[in-house]
Amino acid sequence: SSTALSADLDWPTYGGNPASQKYSTATQITADNVASLAVAWEWQSPDNPLVSKNSALTPWTYKVTPLKVGNQLFVSTSLGHVVALDAATGKENWRFDTGSHKQGRPTNLGFNHRGVAYWSDGQSARILMPTNDAFLWSLDASTGQPDPGFGERGAIDLTQGLGRDIERKFYSVISAPSIYDDVVIVGSSIMDGPTHKTMPPGHVRGFDVRTGKQRWIFHTIPQNNEPGVETWDNDSWRYSGNTNVWTLMSVDAELGYVYLPVGTPTNDWYGGHRLGDNLYAESLVCLDARTGQHIWHFQMVHHGLWDYDLPAAPNLVDIHVNGTPIKAVAQISKQGFVYVFDRTNGKPVWPIEERPVPQSTVPGERTSPTQPFPTRPAPFAVQGITDDVLVDFTPEIHAAAKTIVNTFDHGPLYTPPSLKGTINVPAWGGGANWTGAAADPQTGMLYLPSNNYAMVVKLAEPKPGTSDLRYVRSYAVNRIDGPKGLPLLKPPYGRITAIDLNTGEHKWAVTHGNGIRNKLIKAGITDPGPTGGWGTGPLLTPSLLFLAQDDDGKFLLRAFDKTSGATIAELALPASPSGTPMTYTVGGRQYIALATGSGKNAGLVALTLPVR
Repeated sequence: SSTALSADLDWPTYGGNPASQKYSTATQITADNVASLAVAWEWQSPDNPLVSKNSALTPWTYKVTPLKVGNQLFVSTSLGHVVALDAATGKENWRFDTGSHKQGRPTNLGFNHRGVAYWSDGQSARILMPTNDAFLWSLDASTGQPDPGFGERGAIDLTQGLGRDIERKFYSVISAPSIYDDVVIVGSSIMDGPTHKTMPPGHVRGFDVRTGKQRWIFHTIPQNNEPGVETWDNDSWRYSGNTNVWTLMSVDAELGYVYLPVGTPTNDWYGGHRLGDNLYAESLVCLDARTGQHIWHFQMVHHGLWDYDLPAAPNLVDIHVNGTPIKAVAQISKQGFVYVFDRTNGKPVWPIEERPVPQSTVPGERTSPTQPFPTRPAPFAVQGITDDVLVDFTPEIHAAAKTIVNTFDHGPLYTPPSLKGTINVPAWGGGANWTGAAADPQTGMLYLPSNNYAMVVKLAEPKPGTSDLRYVRSYAVNRIDGPKGLPLLKPPYGRITAIDLNTGEHKWAVTHGNGIRNKLIKAGITDPGPTGGWGTGPLLTPSLLFLAQDDDGKFLLRAFDKTSGATIAELALPASPSGTPMTYTVGGRQYIALATGSGKNAGLVALTLPVR
């Protein structure tokens, strides 16, 4: 029988709490009963009929993680609706259309949105919704109506106040903002395949949650006489852009600090127009959340040329290292490292060493002679190309993979792009990506999904008159196939790693899903076992770890044993899972909800235990 919980448990921020732990104390669903979870309700996104009528509106996969406060869930949709649902039934309470989908296809991945923020002072409650067309809306959480006291009729224009005029078509917001006290902190998604060296800057801003007034701006590209401006040679800080926080941020509510995972400068692959280390690109930056004042930073990649944006909110978790308590922040990365710092002062918990890396041969380029390498935890992903990481289902396949590799430049991690074409491992999708990691506040364990694939980056001179960049990507950069349409690298292609942040040791790693296993068997290759594939982000409870996956056409939510990585249950879902799951309790029952589908079938599904 289900025990009624003393108080319903909420999920008030995208990552469950401001520390982005993706952790809930809900205990009703356990290893003993998780296999009996069943669909409680499903909800279809209001985007679906719009997409059916107009295929130009077809969105990317539905990546939202719902918020839950009181008896309501709050979600955004890929096309810019905000919806409140009854947490027990999935019935819509209200819906608001920001109208962002009427402004044309947004930059980068098109119609793509991850969620909203919730704020309350105990008297009034607001949902903060940043849009693909660069507005920030404040909606009354009980009615869905715009707050007339916020900006102009409930919205502010995020293209204003950046310190220079920018083109709206290059500037978007796809991730939920962060909130500290009465400040709402917003990043941006900026066109990252530019033809010109002048792009909008990715400065991060704090706004008054009641009025929409800009309280502060932090220049991710230092301006004028600010510290770090000297890392942008030849005054390239004046025109360079990007260097933005497109993903989610984390907040330490006690310290009053916000942690920004910053991305790559313009352009991702060629830096001849922005020589120098380029602070604060590809850095974790800690600010005073009330004032935007710089507290500390650490740059993971100097003068980035690999699209190694910091892709996910860092996890804040308290650990004990050699008996010493440390308030830590752990930042996962596309390049396969976890960087762990004391979050009060930015001091690395374990040494991070500057080591020599390969240098560029591209005219006008100047690579950093060294890059930072954490000494622990050990990398969680394959880094760089050697013979022993190439696909080897048969000796012939392995030999053919070597032939493919030798037609391009390749080498260790941080081998730079070239005119011949360079193989990047990890590719721009990671390693780790936006789905992030989960941190267990009870144990200091970090649970981290990651991918493993290769890509080629080839530079070329742009066609005359099309660009003021000396070099651009010469074709749509994507995966490089191995022999016979197989991946270039050996499996696993997706896995989950558990790292003890108290010691920096990997506790376990498991391949996540069957992946292309059945395809290989059909092709006459000896069964290699599970090969793994892409999945959602993780959800943690006191007893379980959850991730979801479209595994060779089977839509599954899996429950794992946190101590071993063993699969405890596989639960069928009605559609392909696309968003990171969350959990909550309402009316004494625990639910797990997640976003599914894309295109015409986006929605949410919620599971709960059968009533006994």
